[in-house]
Amino acid sequence: MSERHLTPGGRGYLMVNAHPQGAAATVDMLWRQLPQQEAAAEKSPVVVVVGFSAGYGLAATLAAARRGAVGVGVAYEADETRRRTASAGWYHAARTAELAAGWTFLNTDAFADTAKTEVIKELAQRYGRVDHLIYSIAAPRRTDPVTDQVHRSVILPLGQASTAKTLEFTDGRPFIGGSTLQPATDAERDATVKVMGGEDWQRWIDALAEADLLADGFTTTALTYVGSDLTADLYRNGTIGAAKGHLEASAHHLGTRLADLGGRAFTAVAGATVTQASTAIPSIALYTSLLHHVLGDEGFLTTAQQMRALWSQLAAEEPLSLDDAGRIRLDGWELDATVQSQVRTRWEQINTENVTDHADAGWFRRQVGQLHGWNVPGIDVDLPSQTTVPWPPEPTV
Repeated sequence: MSERHLTPGGRGYLMVNAHPQGAAATVDMLWRQLPQQEAAAEKSPVVVVVGFSAGYGLAATLAAARRGAVGVGVAYEADETRRRTASAGWYHAARTAELAAGWTFLNTDAFADTAKTEVIKELAQRYGRVDHLIYSIAAPRRTDPVTDQVHRSVILPLGQASTAKTLEFTDGRPFIGGSTLQPATDAERDATVKVMGGEDWQRWIDALAEADLLADGFTTTALTYVGSDLTADLYRNGTIGAAKGHLEASAHHLGTRLADLGGRAFTAVAGATVTQASTAIPSIALYTSLLHHVLGDEGFLTTAQQMRALWSQLAAEEPLSLDDAGRIRLDGWELDATVQSQVRTRWEQINTENVTDHADAGWFRRQVGQLHGWNVPGIDVDLPSQTTVPWPPEPTV
């Protein structure tokens, strides 16, 4: 193993390397936002998180561990033999394992049946029946385990072309651009549903049920997003929205199936945040920057704060905040009418000349860097870094 001097590499919001110590420090930042709680039951709850290494999945895993839960996390991350450094998610996993005692973390394609077999083996040997499964997958492609067909997701409007304002940077300076996208074909829409919809989620529940590993009262929750009408053309009314609609229909189907166990299935609508998945969506960068400008750090809820609220509801410590569609709503702070009115005013007025007056562009850019371990307080990126970090070993107990 050797130390290397690292500098951020990438184009736009896509980064091709990560800072190992910075990525670990971002996990620590989330961990500190979550208070330690003892498990209410004599036996620690058993949790499976599908997609644990970044974004809401990472926050959900840390929040569960803080509550005394144990279990299995699944992610698909690259080591440094496949890129300039290991992925940020790889480094997140290594640090999460140091904090979350009693957890097993598997690096495997969650869409594959082999991943489900691996998790079932771990559960049977170490943990027993599952109390909760959190599903938090955002992926560009999925290989159907039945047909071997590769489906690729796209971020496109449906029905007609859509033009939206975008936040971009040149030499670190923000400017307002524009993006026009043509409507998706039916095939592109269907492929996106195959990747981002509820089919794989249902296969996870099928596999656990067939292995007799669902506990009485089992609950499963898939994370989703609704967002503002300002971003609806490219999100909720587009291909991603079609996939989210399928995810929500899957929750109703699963809920009916699980009723015999006293079980439940939900989608949980999280609020806006800066994640690797969200930065790929045109206009989301601008919208999120405007939203943070309106709310500030105090009003803009982090992934950790939102996942803490989710677990409080799933554990019946607080009442479920359900909408008419049966979805758990964690986004009231974002979609408050007064907040949205202020965001809309800024959206309509913003241009390159006044961007820093209306949007927290610098904050957004720092947040994107932190997704990969850059711009993290207390981390000196000028020092050489050890980039070879092993994947977490299985727990010894």
